[in-house]
Amino acid sequence: MHAQGQVSLAAGGQWSPELQKARVYEQLLLDIVLGELPPGARLDEQALTRRYGSGLAGVRDALGRLALEGMVVRRARAGTTVSPLDLVDLREGYEARALIEPHCAAMAARNATLAEIAQIGSAFDDAERAIRDEDHRALVAMDHRFHGLIAQASRNAALARILIPLQHKAARFWVFSMGTATEEERLTDICQHRAIARAIAARDVEGARSAMMLVLGAMPQTVQRTLSGRPEEDARVERVSG
Repeated sequence: MHAQGQVSLAAGGQWSPELQKARVYEQLLLDIVLGELPPGARLDEQALTRRYGSGLAGVRDALGRLALEGMVVRRARAGTTVSPLDLVDLREGYEARALIEPHCAAMAARNATLAEIAQIGSAFDDAERAIRDEDHRALVAMDHRFHGLIAQASRNAALARILIPLQHKAARFWVFSMGTATEEERLTDICQHRAIARAIAARDVEGARSAMMLVLGAMPQTVQRTLSGRPEEDARVERVSG
């Protein structure tokens, strides 16, 4: 599930071309975030059409979007590979998010429609079940949806275009850190996200800003704990399995 929400079937049970492209993008993004397509993996377009039951146009569109987000690397004659996990990129991304996303949450508290407030509030409705079942795909999909909806509800398209790719990159490290997080820590993380939703629903601008800052302040510590023991100068993680 991407920031735009879950894709639904078109009339008659058929995927329209645009919905098909969106579905391929969603699934490819999740597979990269979850490490099912690991860092450095070569992405063969024909193999991806079989994997996702899609045409070449949908796969190429998805790869193009992911290249713009920095999730894949495309090189002439060398093909397309999944981008490596880079700790420098992670730190810089969190610094950027810390500046942008609390402001987006505050703007969402001011500008979100009632429908958007309802969607944000329900984003983690199935989270306890997903945590209990260790359903990482569902948790990542919920997180993407939640943060993407807030970015869109800010009513600042320029900020949303910057923020959503940063969220996707951070999600790869969040998944990597899940293995060391306790169930209690995961539940606490969900509660902190729900606090943002409540502040937005209450039109509490500063409350939404503060709640988002709390979420962003907690995630890097979890990731650093997971990656502890690596030399500081060894900033690039060449390959991490999901």
